[in-house]
Amino acid sequence: MSMTSWSRDVFERIYRHHPDPWGLATRVYEREKYRQTLRLVAGRHFHHALELGCGIGMMTAQLARQCDRLVAVDVSETALVQARRRCAGLAGVSFHRGQLPHMFPPLVRHGCDLIVISELLYFLSPADISQLAAQCLYVRRHGAPIILVNWTGPTDTPCDGNTAAGHFINCCLNDGLLVTHARQYPQYRIDVLSDATFRPGVKLSG
Repeated sequence: MSMTSWSRDVFERIYRHHPDPWGLATRVYEREKYRQTLRLVAGRHFHHALELGCGIGMMTAQLARQCDRLVAVDVSETALVQARRRCAGLAGVSFHRGQLPHMFPPLVRHGCDLIVISELLYFLSPADISQLAAQCLYVRRHGAPIILVNWTGPTDTPCDGNTAAGHFINCCLNDGLLVTHARQYPQYRIDVLSDATFRPGVKLSG
């Protein structure tokens, strides 16, 4: 296990070898994970959401229906070609290619009212997770949830899912956020960080 974040070249090779290497469009695991993630924001409308690690755009296409504007980020241009095709015709969706945290999208301070980070953190080194957390806190609007989704099975990535989530969470706790939802599933975990005002799964008018 290397403590260096996986590079863009690694992901480009993976996606060029197989258009859907993790079965994002086909696996029952992925469908259930999307369902549980979206359940946390059911009935809510967001003005400017940020999705980090969008891959081929499966979550993006579903989340966009609840957002005026959604910026989706991935390191792989090969994956983003599929994501753009999948989300064609969805208003307000834009894509940004960048190696996180170093090529974080240029967003205004406190501009995002939802941040989703799914299956990304464990590909980063602890130092890069800390930097990414700081960037998310900078663009996060007061009251906005940060939703973390992480695989918790065996991995050869810089961190395992539990370690990566824990490191990001600690950075946010030090900034005054709270864990407002935490649930372990057989193969993954979902954590929500926000202020006490956010209650996952409670339907509110936008």
